[in-house]
Amino acid sequence: MEFPLTERLHNWQQEFSRLVSRFIENKYGPFLDRCLRWRYLTISIGLAVLALTLGYVFGGRIGMILMPRAESDVAVVTAVLPYGSPMSKAIEIRKSLEKAADEIAKQNGGEKLLEGVSSVISNNQVEVMMYLTDPNLRPLHTSEVTGLWRGRVGQIPGLESLQFTADRGGPGSGAALTVELSHRNIDILDRASAALAGRLAEFPNVKDIDDGYTPGKQQLDFKLKAEGRSLGLTSQEVAGQVRHAFYGAEALRQQRGRNEVKVMVRRPQEQRINEYDVEKLLIRTPAGRDVPLMQIAEVKQGRAYTSITRRDGRRTVTVTADVDPIGETSQVLDTLDESILPQLARDYPGLSYGYEGRQADMKESMQSLIGGFVLALLAIYFLLAIPLKSYSQPLIVMASIPFGMVGAVLGHVLMGYNLSVMSMMGIVALSGVAVNDSLVLTDYANRRRAAGEKAGEAVRLAGIRRFRPILLTTLTTFGGLAPMIFETSRQARFMIPMALSLGYGILFATVISLLLVPCLYLIVEDAKGIAGFKQQG
Repeated sequence: MEFPLTERLHNWQQEFSRLVSRFIENKYGPFLDRCLRWRYLTISIGLAVLALTLGYVFGGRIGMILMPRAESDVAVVTAVLPYGSPMSKAIEIRKSLEKAADEIAKQNGGEKLLEGVSSVISNNQVEVMMYLTDPNLRPLHTSEVTGLWRGRVGQIPGLESLQFTADRGGPGSGAALTVELSHRNIDILDRASAALAGRLAEFPNVKDIDDGYTPGKQQLDFKLKAEGRSLGLTSQEVAGQVRHAFYGAEALRQQRGRNEVKVMVRRPQEQRINEYDVEKLLIRTPAGRDVPLMQIAEVKQGRAYTSITRRDGRRTVTVTADVDPIGETSQVLDTLDESILPQLARDYPGLSYGYEGRQADMKESMQSLIGGFVLALLAIYFLLAIPLKSYSQPLIVMASIPFGMVGAVLGHVLMGYNLSVMSMMGIVALSGVAVNDSLVLTDYANRRRAAGEKAGEAVRLAGIRRFRPILLTTLTTFGGLAPMIFETSRQARFMIPMALSLGYGILFATVISLLLVPCLYLIVEDAKGIAGFKQQG
């Protein structure tokens, strides 16, 4: 006694089998005969498709990024003020940012969009965060919120930088562009970084540019004159007396219980608040005489450096910027390499530059992947050469690997994703899966030839007889990857490019296995026949 569901599944299986048999007999079989007859044309068309796909990728028509970006539930704006700015200025900027956030929320759903706003003021930095509702509830994406926020705030004069972030945290976050400039002269380096930031601002899709140079607090720089040295003074002695006058000199330490108290001696407060107090300061010479500071030292205003970074003994400044959409980063990089950075090096002799951040990480990852990919191809070749007992047939089987890349790129275009390092990992994994169908077809053709069939008939029968298992293998593989490919949750976004490369790559590799591999099989036999004819001649 059969259950209704079992009987229904059996009927579906029989119907599917009839459809596949009818397709093989009426469509695939005649089409395969024509491809085998015009095998050189078929291979040429396949190579043309591969060349067009590679041109599409290397021509920058599809973005190449490090990792897919996943939106956060928090939109963040960071405003950096010049060092030494008063707290009142930071509070004023914080209020304006919070006001803009509240206005955006009121115009776009209110509580359906925004859960709350918080802010932090730290030294010269103001950070305001919009905590958004769950992605399934809010009417706007985080990137749309930051875009509205940026438009509402506009340009705030007097800031060092103003950055809006929609993807804080995770491997896909961070600046899209990171250029490191290096020069031994800090003044030239500062001008070069400002010039590069200005050129980046000309791109309409480049946002949140930071020239990397942040001047510190104002300070007075002293340089000892010859008159001071003639009196026996040194730079260290002068600096010490100036410090003691305004900061204080330790007179004694006194123990009070478990605590130690320092007693500092310095000038009265009313004599430590004006720059004039520095100018009229008296310095005591080793001979016990007092001389005005302005007579023995040159005093000029300057700024302290907040940080000094060096690479190979040369000072460096890092210029960062974001690109929206991030897939257009490669186009901006091409323009930088072709014209902007070479011109910058000509304008500032001695300047060197290089990419850091995401670009450096991507370069390192791609080099590692390419090395692993080459080793994987060599391992696949040797593993195929042993059972096939041939040097040429493993190449026929492996021909589906580069064509699988065509399917991977096509899948990314159809699903609206950029190529990333995860996509490349999927392509490397695809190289081990794509050869299965070609191996099944080639092995069957070899067995038919061992039974006495000619090469043309053997490979034709291999395509027809192996069509069903190859199709089922492909559909089950793609079906297993489909839940990940069509997943919409933020957690799976990092793995989707790998699934796209595997899923769509195996679909296209199946077409190659059923059409191009039989043609390649016969072309190799043609080459063997020509070589044997020449040897006999």
